[in-house]
Amino acid sequence: MSETEIPEPELLTPMDKYLAAGCHIGTQVKTQDMDPFVYRQRPIGLYVLDVRKTDERIRAAAKFISRFEPSKVVVISGRVYGKRPVESFAYFSGATAFTDRFVPGSLTNPNIAGPRVYVEPDLVILTDPRTDQQALSEAGKIGVPVIALCDTDNVTTGVDLVIPSNNRGRKALALVYFLLTRQVLRERGKVPEDGEVTFTTEDFEPQIQRF
Repeated sequence: MSETEIPEPELLTPMDKYLAAGCHIGTQVKTQDMDPFVYRQRPIGLYVLDVRKTDERIRAAAKFISRFEPSKVVVISGRVYGKRPVESFAYFSGATAFTDRFVPGSLTNPNIAGPRVYVEPDLVILTDPRTDQQALSEAGKIGVPVIALCDTDNVTTGVDLVIPSNNRGRKALALVYFLLTRQVLRERGKVPEDGEVTFTTEDFEPQIQRF
């Protein structure tokens, strides 16, 4: 059975949209932590994520995020392609975004220099626990839960809720953060349970720089 033949349960977006965005495309490395989320391995060695589990985890994450005061949710991306998706998530959901260099001490040192650098979150969302390792470590020190987008090669130590997904691809990051934002607003009652929002995935897509 190929990825396009996966039976389609009730998903947040049609299966073909997940596949077109490349949310299922993993790496040639699979950690033991991510094994439960892997659907199969392609002949070329690339691991494929089960997007049904991605969908399930987006729903679970949104339900969890909705319990927190929006301003106490911090979302982070050290990846360039994660910058716009994270900033859009923060804008539409009321969270605080970190998309430039994460200054050590941002979550742990009240005396850190610079305006609006130190924050006291109740929940941290990471785009990649490897790239965002400093934030992951600080979240552990202050004892706040962590949600993270994790690819097949990620180690999930310190992550409380994994969203299995391609966390490198431009379109994959845009779609996952769009779905997460929409679902958070649904959970908060800002839009009906199956209601639509005024923004689209294009509002989350990083701009391609052309030279």
